[in-house]
Amino acid sequence: MKKSTLALMVLGFLASSTSSQAAEIYNKDGNKLNVYGKVKAMHYLSDDNSKDGDQTYVRFGFKGETQINDQLTGYGQWEAEFSGNKDESSSTTKTRYAFAGLKYANVGSFDYGRSLGALYDVEAWTDMFPEFGGDSSAKTDNFMTKRASGLATLRSTDFFGAIDGLNMTLQYQGKNEGRDVSKQNGDGFGSALTYDFGGSDFQLGGAYTTSDRTDAQQATTRGNGDRADAWATGVKYDANNLYVASMYSETRNMTPISGGFANKTQNFEAVIQYQFDFGLRPSLGYVQQKGKDIENIGDADLVKYIDVGATYYFNKNMSAFVDYKINQLDDNNPLGIKNDDIVALGMVYQF
Repeated sequence: MKKSTLALMVLGFLASSTSSQAAEIYNKDGNKLNVYGKVKAMHYLSDDNSKDGDQTYVRFGFKGETQINDQLTGYGQWEAEFSGNKDESSSTTKTRYAFAGLKYANVGSFDYGRSLGALYDVEAWTDMFPEFGGDSSAKTDNFMTKRASGLATLRSTDFFGAIDGLNMTLQYQGKNEGRDVSKQNGDGFGSALTYDFGGSDFQLGGAYTTSDRTDAQQATTRGNGDRADAWATGVKYDANNLYVASMYSETRNMTPISGGFANKTQNFEAVIQYQFDFGLRPSLGYVQQKGKDIENIGDADLVKYIDVGATYYFNKNMSAFVDYKINQLDDNNPLGIKNDDIVALGMVYQF
């Protein structure tokens, strides 16, 4: 069946990052500057009063590059998020990305700043739910599992031009102290490999990180080892309007819990979505994180839910969504983690 114009636009959008949909505002003498952003007008429905209510926010950023010579390009990116659900005297702003780097031809790139950790090269494949998802081992400012500070990252496409479809990430993270214990980290290293078999619709990936833990982290009641380690492996298929992905990972002395950190976690995520030609994209997913050998507890689920949702794309800039998080945690779980269901309703405008 011939795809409609809308379906082609939507599929192109889903295959691209937010910044690649940016509006070009300057392009002269080898210098380019794009701006991008989105408004997510969203409301949560839940018996958990801390989650129920308005969740609206705005994100805005720029992505620029400069042509230094025939082979070398400089680039930078910054993105911030602004709360839209608070009164004006208590509105908050946070920096999501802020990095700069150099890219040499089609060989690879190197950048430094606040960006994405190496483990997220694989974890991102299942972080596709309309609102929820991607929250087992991937946590912001938790070593190199998601967005984090002080990252020096070397990325190579097609393994320095030698093997089509084999992409590599090598990463170093500098020490970050003087913040909440759960957000600290010592010096660490990470790596990731993804391979699409030379351009196929099927992709495999694996990632590993290891870091020193700070003195404050080692002094916590739970999870007091001197190193934090994680590994992840994943698979995805993205073709014929169908998206299917799954991810399994494990962490050691890394995942924050009440009283410190889990000695070990086992994490599984899966998602399946289908893009209809008329704009509808239903989504079904599952996320589970099990803590192992927790002091005075033993094994316990930390995250466990089924996710049912759908997004309708009016065009590449405007969409509406609903996402239902069906919590599967026990009512009397030993760590006192809230287990209320949440329904998210919203509309998104982005450019």
